Amino acid sequence: MSNATELIHSIPVDPLTGAISVPIYQTSTFVQEAPGENKGYDYARSNNPTRAVLEKIIARLEGGVTGAAFASGLAAIDAVVKLLQSGDEILAVDDIYGGAFRLFTHIYQKFGIKVNYVDTTDIANVVDAITPQTKLVWLETPTNPTLKISDIAAIAKIAHQNNALLCVDNTFASPALQQPIKLGADIIVHSATKYLGGHSDLIAGLVVCKDQEVGDQIKFIQNASGAILAPHDSWLVIRGIETLHLRVKEHCNNAWIVAAFLEKHPAVDKVYYPGLTSHLNHAIAAKQQSGFGGIVSFTLKEDTAEAAKNVVCSTQLFKLAESLGGVKSLLCHPATMTHKSIPAETRQAAGVADSLIRLSVGLEDAEDLVKDIDNALNGSISQLLSSSTETVYNN
Repeated sequence: MSNATELIHSIPVDPLTGAISVPIYQTSTFVQEAPGENKGYDYARSNNPTRAVLEKIIARLEGGVTGAAFASGLAAIDAVVKLLQSGDEILAVDDIYGGAFRLFTHIYQKFGIKVNYVDTTDIANVVDAITPQTKLVWLETPTNPTLKISDIAAIAKIAHQNNALLCVDNTFASPALQQPIKLGADIIVHSATKYLGGHSDLIAGLVVCKDQEVGDQIKFIQNASGAILAPHDSWLVIRGIETLHLRVKEHCNNAWIVAAFLEKHPAVDKVYYPGLTSHLNHAIAAKQQSGFGGIVSFTLKEDTAEAAKNVVCSTQLFKLAESLGGVKSLLCHPATMTHKSIPAETRQAAGVADSLIRLSVGLEDAEDLVKDIDNALNGSISQLLSSSTETVYNN
């Protein structure tokens, strides 16, 4: 059975009524037959039928045994970090989502959890940086925003040889393109706000665990900390998952066309897209992903934040906004938006240049998207040339 067919039929028909759509159980509590005797539900923080369906679906899609739904992607990340204790270390990819960096560095380091950031695209860096105190290896692959690719299977072996768990943020690829547990990962996290929801109308996070013991711990943390996903938002994610494979296929097709165009544009310096043969770890991406995703990042030859701002403020179809993975195309300037919380020197060392622009390529016609970017880039060049001429004239 194909992944697309399995995905559609993993969403159950309601056994009580036969409803083809999962019901939204909008309730805070459940009537009990006697103290401690119920139909599997007692209080909606602990469990909810709509949320439970979503959790089962994502666990099945990712090949795990336990799923847990949270109020945001960061709440999901927070739950995973709570598996650790003071004195433990996290070995994390250097090109990391700004929110995860903020959580790791500004919240958990003060509780005695050390974080070491390395470029995980080179296995040697992982081997050199892992210590006896490392209890969690944290990957994004592809990363946000420079789309670095790490070898999940190879890093899983290193983590397990050192008694550490491997967690992979699979937000950019989604289970439609990549299934890290089958490659050796222990935990997967998603910002379901992105491709799983797919319509820019919700905020949600998901955790999937390979083993029951770790899954039970995550479920305990979910209930104890309370950052749960509401029933209606759970239903929205389920609704989004129904069309995941179809949407992701078109995102990939459009992103490929946009990336190929950018490689040839005279104003563009570097293009980051795993589908391009020029990408550093293109071969690894081709091995562990069934497609290359809908995110394209690029830098300008005029490597300044001002030049990037000229571009991102000049598009018509690409809307300037944070987030990604929705039907409409978005773009952002990470240095001043999504990754602003990361110190400039740290950000630049990880490859997030001042002029880097991240595109979330949507489902519009690809030719229209290319024209939109082309117009913005050409307008930026004209503006810079005009500014340079004016400076020379005034001097």
